[in-house]
Amino acid sequence: MNDMRAALYDSYGPPEVLYEGRVPVPVRKPGEVLVRVHATSVNGGELHGRAGKVRLVTGRRFPQRTGIDFAGEVAEVDASVTGLREGDRVWGILPRGRNGFGSAAEYVSVRPRRIAYAPENVTLTEAVSLSAGGTTSLTALRDKARLRAGERLLVRGASGGVGSVAVQLGKALGAHVTGLAGARNLDFVRELGADEVIDRRATALSELGPYDVIMDTVGTEHRSLQGLLAPRGRLVSIAFDIDHPAKGIGYILASAVHGGRRVRFFSGNPKHDLFAELAAYVERGDLRPVVDTVHPLSGIAAAHRALEAGGVRGKHVIRVV
Repeated sequence: MNDMRAALYDSYGPPEVLYEGRVPVPVRKPGEVLVRVHATSVNGGELHGRAGKVRLVTGRRFPQRTGIDFAGEVAEVDASVTGLREGDRVWGILPRGRNGFGSAAEYVSVRPRRIAYAPENVTLTEAVSLSAGGTTSLTALRDKARLRAGERLLVRGASGGVGSVAVQLGKALGAHVTGLAGARNLDFVRELGADEVIDRRATALSELGPYDVIMDTVGTEHRSLQGLLAPRGRLVSIAFDIDHPAKGIGYILASAVHGGRRVRFFSGNPKHDLFAELAAYVERGDLRPVVDTVHPLSGIAAAHRALEAGGVRGKHVIRVV
């Protein structure tokens, strides 16, 4: 086992730059676990990375890799690692950083703190549809916004990979959930458990509110969203306007200084405990997987193209095995 299949690209550009190629199998370092990847999903950050919008971080060395999250089975365990055995079903996310992409491949090598047992009641292909969106939603709603039972929650982008999980988690936490999505996805968001659904194109933001918590998965119009908050409301954004980064980040920083209705922004970097908690939500039935389409690894370009086109319901998943 010297090399493996992986999604690669040799230059920044549109989805068509992606292809299935071969790279060396990662060498498991001391204290690491080698995971055979069954599935990964396509996340918004990977689109920006492939397009070259964050090249100050991703650099100019090619070929580059894609993929952040993964679900699979343990292939090798370092002798110093306890609690994991070959064949264990696990899920996780690669650490942030310059080399933080690469899970769209047959194997990844990670430290145990980056993975946890995958939920037993779903397949690994289904599980990966909840990994990034689930850990992000749990951090945003429970830890950052401190959402409480009975509060009014607005999820912007409610049909997407993160929003579809946030709607379900908001209900599990006891909130009254309103989902903002495209017209064709309103019934879908309602089926996820939303108490109210609103067509994002037919209704102006100024007509909405007030909300105790707003979770924004889009990253634009923060000023308008902030105006929809109740006096002690909280806005949590997991994105900013990538085409106007200085303006977007500047507004988020300014909101921390002026007034109580602050915009909270974070970039997830989940570890073992968060994945273990997320698995418990799935096994209790509070969260169910939402898979839009399953693509083969050779169809990585089509998966990126589909996510860029919009209107997604849940996640585009890449089945590696």
